Amino acid sequence: MRIRMSPPSGRTEPPAADDAAAWVTGAVPDGWFIEPPEVVVDRDEIIIWGRLPKPELTADATDADRAAGQAGRIAQFREDTRDARIRVARQVEHRYQRKVAWGARCGDTSDLFTHLSAPVMTRLRQPERQVLDTLVDAGVARSRSDALAWCVKLVGRHTEDWLGELREAMTRVDELRRQGPDA
Repeated sequence: MRIRMSPPSGRTEPPAADDAAAWVTGAVPDGWFIEPPEVVVDRDEIIIWGRLPKPELTADATDADRAAGQAGRIAQFREDTRDARIRVARQVEHRYQRKVAWGARCGDTSDLFTHLSAPVMTRLRQPERQVLDTLVDAGVARSRSDALAWCVKLVGRHTEDWLGELREAMTRVDELRRQGPDA
C-alpha cells in the first residue's frame, strides 16, 4: 500500500518535472544558446535561462560599452525569438502545468523576461511585522510585501550553500520515496 501525502496547503501539486531540463534542451531550437539552457523549476514556475555569445567590440571598448553591447544582444534575442519562445513555453506549460519564464545571459549581463510573481500567504506576529515595517519606514522597501521579498532574497544570498545542501537532501528523499517498497 502506498500512501500519498497531500501538500500542506491542500492544493494539488503539479506533475514532476525531473526531466524538464532535458525536455527543454530538446525543444529549444539549435543555435539559440552557446550552451545548454539552465532550467530552474519550482512548484509554480519554470525559468529557462540561456547564455548568448558576447558581441564583438573593439579592443578599446569600456566596461560600459561591454555592458551596453551585452544588453543589446539580449534585447535583440528577446525580440527575434518571441514567437518561437511562446510556442515552446506553451508546450512546457501544458506538459509540466507551470508557468514559464525566459531569461538570457550575455557576459556579465542577465535579463529575466516576464516572470511570475506569486502571492504567498503568511501569518506574522508583531515582532516580525515590526521588522517589515522598519524596512518600509527606512525606505528599503515600498511595502510589507516588498520587505518580505527583500528578506527572503537576503537570507537566500547568505545561506546559499546550506540551501543547496537542503535541496540535494530533499531530492534524495524524493528518489527514495519513488523507489519505495511498493514502487
